[in-house]
Amino acid sequence: MTTRRQFFGYAGAAAAGAAATGGAVVALDNDTAEAPVSRTISPYGEHQAGIARAAPAVAELVSFKLGTDRAGLGRLMRLWTSDIIALADGRAAPGDTAPELAVANKSLTVTVGFGPRVFELTGQRPPGLDDLPVMKHDRLQPAWSGGDLLVMVGADDAVSVVHAVRRLIADAKPFATPIWRQTGFWDSTGPDGKPVTGRNLFGQVDGTGNPAFGTPEFDQTVWSADGPDWFRGGTTLVVRRIRLNLDTWDELTRSEQERAVGRKLSTGAPLTGTAEHDELDLEARDADGRPVIAQNAHARLSHHSENDGRRIFRKGLNYVHDTGATRESGLIFLSHQADVAGQFLPLLARLDAVDALNEWTTTIGSAVFALPPGFQPGEWLGQKLLT
Repeated sequence: MTTRRQFFGYAGAAAAGAAATGGAVVALDNDTAEAPVSRTISPYGEHQAGIARAAPAVAELVSFKLGTDRAGLGRLMRLWTSDIIALADGRAAPGDTAPELAVANKSLTVTVGFGPRVFELTGQRPPGLDDLPVMKHDRLQPAWSGGDLLVMVGADDAVSVVHAVRRLIADAKPFATPIWRQTGFWDSTGPDGKPVTGRNLFGQVDGTGNPAFGTPEFDQTVWSADGPDWFRGGTTLVVRRIRLNLDTWDELTRSEQERAVGRKLSTGAPLTGTAEHDELDLEARDADGRPVIAQNAHARLSHHSENDGRRIFRKGLNYVHDTGATRESGLIFLSHQADVAGQFLPLLARLDAVDALNEWTTTIGSAVFALPPGFQPGEWLGQKLLT
């Protein structure tokens, strides 16, 4: 027997088909019709689902101040885990006041991080999770810095992100309060629809030197294999909000911009190569005997060969922040590594000292978080830490 709900479901589907085909309802041949590609990302796994993938098209990061104890934090993690499972699947989370905005196939991921306050409650701080010192070129603002908890929501569209963030903040109310929110965007798709590295607002191809997903190099760079048992398979995240001075950058010639970076703006190739992923030739000299890739070029200073083999996995999110008629543009820099102190800090110190890009960039926000490993069905985020 067909129920009333099933009847209206069939009728709605038929009406939608008629609208799309000028009034005729068309039956698709299952043998020839191309099945839609699923963009649903499973929330389950050894690692949190949003980490080992390209930057999302749209993302929002929310940092929270904790107002609860360890038991309360455990309750919040159970709530958020339930939310994450529903939202990733395109279903309304319990208590959702706008369930129609929970839509499937939006590549939605939610990543959760723990700040220093969490480890005051638990006493199980991961090794190498050091607070970042204020660097010489930093001009940090409290409005964009620190935090006890972090959620980062990414998806293919802004509506899905805004809806998910609203749900997560609502469920956090008894336990934690937002202290800053940062929204960004990234384009990781080329004109032909294939994945590309993406560009920041300076026009640079940004992130070329990353280790490839699924390789031993990636795993060694990103995932923690040491420290407390609860953190095995987790990673650390550094969030740096970097203001870009586009006005003075635009005053440079194209060759000056490329020399500061050490790469060609057209393709992202090193100045010593022709394709984006060509290796840098740091010994190459020009006709005047100068290094082709300058000693203070960003690409040279950040290269693993110049940093005792240290690597990070970086992502970027472009942002614009409007205040009346004034617009600030910049980059939300996200760095994943197993060990902040051992991998990120030495690289940051090197860049802060002499990087040519320091003339056009200013870091105005900074925070560090430990991202716990993922969860399987029947489990919840941070379970090993909080039970």
